[in-house]
Formats: sequence, structure tokens, C-alpha cells
Amino acid sequence: MSGQSVVIAIGGNAIVKEGQKGTLEEQQSNIYESCTHIADLIEKGYRVLLIHGNGPQVGNLLLQNEACSEVPRQPIDVCGAMTQGQIGYMIQQCLGNMLCDRGINTTVVAIATQMVVSESDSAFQNPTKPIGPFYSRERAEQITKERPDITVVEDSGRGWRRVVPSPQPIEMIEKAGARALVESGCLVIAAGGGGIPVVRDPSGRLKGVEAVIDKDRASALVADEIAADCLIILTGVDRVCVDFGKPTQKAIDTMTADQAQAYHDEGQFPPGSMGPKIESAIRYIRGGGKKVVITSIECLTEALGGSNGTVITP
Repeated sequence: MSGQSVVIAIGGNAIVKEGQKGTLEEQQSNIYESCTHIADLIEKGYRVLLIHGNGPQVGNLLLQNEACSEVPRQPIDVCGAMTQGQIGYMIQQCLGNMLCDRGINTTVVAIATQMVVSESDSAFQNPTKPIGPFYSRERAEQITKERPDITVVEDSGRGWRRVVPSPQPIEMIEKAGARALVESGCLVIAAGGGGIPVVRDPSGRLKGVEAVIDKDRASALVADEIAADCLIILTGVDRVCVDFGKPTQKAIDTMTADQAQAYHDEGQFPPGSMGPKIESAIRYIRGGGKKVVITSIECLTEALGGSNGTVITP
């Protein structure tokens, strides 16, 4: 039995895959596939806090908002909260059923989680977080003509997507509860979509702001705040590579935070792809974290066993 606590970050694009419409059946099938590997860790004795992305889902909610003039528009933070409930419920039920089938008595808990950001964060003047579906250049140009308040940019050569502000997370409001639940043996789903972005007023009261927090950045903060033994960032590749897509491409098995920073400074990790994951790993390690593993969901168990993935250490 491991007994180690791990924070695992899984992307929203793993729940709605590229080319899919995002039907309930598609999402349930994708979640089942991912949860199989999470259940394996629980069976091995790991204590897990799971964070999920919500880019496709919150983008679709905003499209629904804009398509129906008869229903009042909901702000982005409320749409983020709605996706926490939506995705948290699906993961909660799927993992609960899996663990039940395996005879494992572990309670799965999904928490609606608020994440404090700064109202003066420069991200509010420079939207960068992709959400929603991919568009052609022609459709992107049409959208910006129809809605000049919306920013649409090219996303890593895969098409054009809407982008919204993505401020840095500062504090998870529910951290004490999340840590207590993990320590008690619950499988916790928290900070979904990076957390619901909120700011404090001078009296300490909270209010929501329109933004989507990067779930990888949130995962580094959460791993620190619950004193996790390891941060696991799941992505579409088994290992981090330098010179990605070039004849000189090279996979990295292990590197220190300083080595990761040097590669990052060279421009090896694009902002819309591996960049935020590497930045989050460095932040966690330099904040006192022990180990970060970056790998694919399929290689999760192998990576924790040391036979796959990229490991980043102090």
C-alpha cells in the first residue's frame, strides 16, 4: 500500500475529445476510460485529489448562453461553477461505481471550489485561455465581426478558439476541507476547471469575476496547499519532449526544476501547449514540492512506478 497523497490534473479535452460533439454518452465514455487508471491508483493505496479541466464544457455553456435570448446570460464564473457540478457529478458517479465493482470502500467527494485571484492581474487585459470548440479562420473572423467583445486566436495550429482571461490562482478557499477529506481517505474532486475565480473586497468578502483559471496552475497551488507527496499532470503525450515535432525531437525521462526552467527559457514549451504544465511543475517544486510527473493517462501507473513519463525534481 502506497499511502502517498497525489494531486492529479486531467484536461477538459480528455473528457470531450477533439472532433467530438460533447454528447453525454461521449463524455461518459471518455470519463470511464480515464477513471479506470485513477481507480488503479486507489487500489494500490494512493490518496487522490483529482482536478479536471473544463475548456470545452465552459465554452459550450457560453455558446448556449448566447444562442438563447429568452434566458438571461450567466457570467463566466457561474458557467465555471456549473461545469464543476456537471463534470464532478459524472466523475464522482463513474469512480464510485468502479470502486464498488472492485470491492473498494472509498467515498468519492466533489467540492464546489473557489479560487482567489487578484483583480489587478494583467490577464484581465490580455485574454489567453482557450475555451470552447475549434473554428476555421473564416468562422473566427465572422465571430469577431459579430461580437467585437470576444477575442478569438489560433490555438497551436489546430484551429481558432475563443480566449478569456486566465489570472494566476492565489488561494483555494476550501483547502482545509479538501485536505481533511484526502487525509481521511476520501477520493476528492476539487478545483474543477481551475476553480471558480473570485476576488476579495477590502472587508474580506468574495465575489466572482469573469475568467477561467488554468487547471495546471491551479493544480500546483492545490498540491502545495494540501501538502501532497506528488503532483501528476496528465497530457496527450507519454513524456515531455524538447524540439517537439522536429527531427531532433528528444524525450526527457528526468530533469530538475532548474533544467526545466532553462528549456522553458529557450522557448521549448509553447504557451498554448506544454508551457503552463512546465510552469506549474516548476512553481510546485520551488514551493517545496517533492516530485512532479508529467505523462499520459494511459501511462499513469507506469509513470508512478518509474518506467514511463517525465519526472521533475528539486
